[in-house]
Amino acid sequence: MALSTARPLVSVYSEKNEETGETVALATVFKAPIRPDVVSFVHDNVSKNSRQPYAVSKLAGHQTSAESWGTGRAVARIPRVRGGGTHRSGQGAFGNMCRGGRMFAPTRVWRRWHRKINVTQKRYATVSAIAASGVPALVMSKGHLVQEVPEFPLVVSDKIQEYTKTKQATIFLHRIKAWKDIQKVIKSRRLRAGKGKMRNRRHVQRRGPLIVYSKDQGLRKAFRNIPGVDLINIRKLNLLHLAPGGHVGRFIIWTQSAFQKLDDLYGTWDKKATLKSGYNLPFPKMSNTDLTRILKSDELKKYLPAQRTGSLRRTRKLNPLRHVRTMLRLNPYIAVQKRVASNENKLRTLARETYLAKKEGRPTTEKGEKLLKRFINEKKMLRAAKIKAKKVIAVKGLREIHEKKLEAYKKRLAARGGAPPTKRCKKQLPKPKPKAEVKKPAPTTKAAPKAKSTGKAKA
Repeated sequence: MALSTARPLVSVYSEKNEETGETVALATVFKAPIRPDVVSFVHDNVSKNSRQPYAVSKLAGHQTSAESWGTGRAVARIPRVRGGGTHRSGQGAFGNMCRGGRMFAPTRVWRRWHRKINVTQKRYATVSAIAASGVPALVMSKGHLVQEVPEFPLVVSDKIQEYTKTKQATIFLHRIKAWKDIQKVIKSRRLRAGKGKMRNRRHVQRRGPLIVYSKDQGLRKAFRNIPGVDLINIRKLNLLHLAPGGHVGRFIIWTQSAFQKLDDLYGTWDKKATLKSGYNLPFPKMSNTDLTRILKSDELKKYLPAQRTGSLRRTRKLNPLRHVRTMLRLNPYIAVQKRVASNENKLRTLARETYLAKKEGRPTTEKGEKLLKRFINEKKMLRAAKIKAKKVIAVKGLREIHEKKLEAYKKRLAARGGAPPTKRCKKQLPKPKPKAEVKKPAPTTKAAPKAKSTGKAKA
């Protein structure tokens, strides 16, 4: 809800920036909800309704006789210009990738240029823009220089509607302290970026104040030559003027008669608008938008739990393999292990240097010789232990194989009722073939001489 709702009456100022003594009741429309999302959506669609259709010619890129050469010539199958004797013959045509061809997806005049917007939505956006114009903070955030303006919303007497000269309008803007906003517009005038420079919109500039009047008695002629100033009748309020660019917060100067018609145009929450058929102001989602005050109110606090006074500190979980202090908290003995490993590494380095020195014939130290001998013995013992372990594993493997065979034998016995297997009869066995005997030659030895037989021997 607008901040200006706290003041029910608005002062009316004369053309000399003096209070006339008259006051006007603040219109209920300034209490309407400010919805920038609705304003942006409606502005985006309304601004499309002033576009003019444009398109390229239907014949563009096709005003030549061209035909594809087909396949077999090792060239692309794009249509090519016929004929000979000129550079143009044989060149590609028609395609959007060709020089002189048509564009891709040629534009058509029957595009959907305009948009239909709900009347209620348009009125909601207009109401939001009017409500935002009564909040100085929103107006200043839009860039308007209104620090010295006497009051917001700014209402002036109807005498300015009778102005016919630009000089009168300039003096009025100086007196009402709105000329700084005009100077900002003059300084912002610059060349437009892009093709618009060639299309009768060469320059761009900021927006100045918007003057809303009830009756034109020469007012438009007086203000039309001042840069940045827009004029609009109260019966023809347009969102494109109230929120240029879809952003709420336009600096508006109201005439007294125009300001008094706002309730008849947009009505209130209790009374319908008289100048529109059956329209009421939209209700805000929250009756009080000061959310901080609501949350800190005593009525809510008595239902909420007590506020926590202590602060909850979250510690970052670190990887103990990378952070030493974290590892020491988890395992204090790691410091001893690291120290032992570091000393062992130094000793191994010294032993290696001793080994290389002996190999190259350089002098060595006694300590290095002892370390080298120790590490060599350790290596031998380790190798012997590995060999022993392999043997043990092999023996265990043989034992397991034997046990498996024994179990299989027991299973077969159980399947036969526990009786041992019978021996096969000799008849069932095939007889072995007799081997051929090979006579060995008798050894050649000299025969001993026979002794003469005597009678005594015969006897």
